[in-house]
Amino acid sequence: MQTVRPKVAELVFQLYGRSLHPELFEIHDSRSFERGDYGVKIDITGAGHVITWRYQGLTLTEVAAAAGQPLPQKRRLMSYKLRGERTDRVECRGGVTYQVGFQLETVEPEIFWAFQQELTRDSNSRGLLYSFNGGGRIALGALSFIGIESRNRSLLVQSFHTFPDDYAIVKSQSLFEIP
Repeated sequence: MQTVRPKVAELVFQLYGRSLHPELFEIHDSRSFERGDYGVKIDITGAGHVITWRYQGLTLTEVAAAAGQPLPQKRRLMSYKLRGERTDRVECRGGVTYQVGFQLETVEPEIFWAFQQELTRDSNSRGLLYSFNGGGRIALGALSFIGIESRNRSLLVQSFHTFPDDYAIVKSQSLFEIP
């Protein structure tokens, strides 16, 4: 099982109007729940995450993955290389809206390691946290944290994925809203 992340330059952020087969991903941690009229499954994967959100027959799947990972083209609503900063919004049938903002930030090593320590310390009760094994010359591995704020009519998901080889942090914030 791969426990070292791909290079941060190889990452893409995608949104699908359908579910994706879980066999496509190496899932390290997962959480599922229902709230109000929607259900969600959140997975931490080797390269990032998969969020599958369902509401009244509508399915939206957000993926942060390696660009080389074979993913379907069918019903892909959004696809961006993870570079710099970007925001986008998709309006779906029935008044459902999806909004996302993400950024890739490269920082000095001291800031990177301090961020990892803070993430580990502060995240225990607020969501999913997965620590990857260190690879090669780096003893401490990457981290993935997914924070979840669930309300009856909205779901806010904040993710942080660290990439020690590049001293990079991928941050995203996704909002799923129902009318």
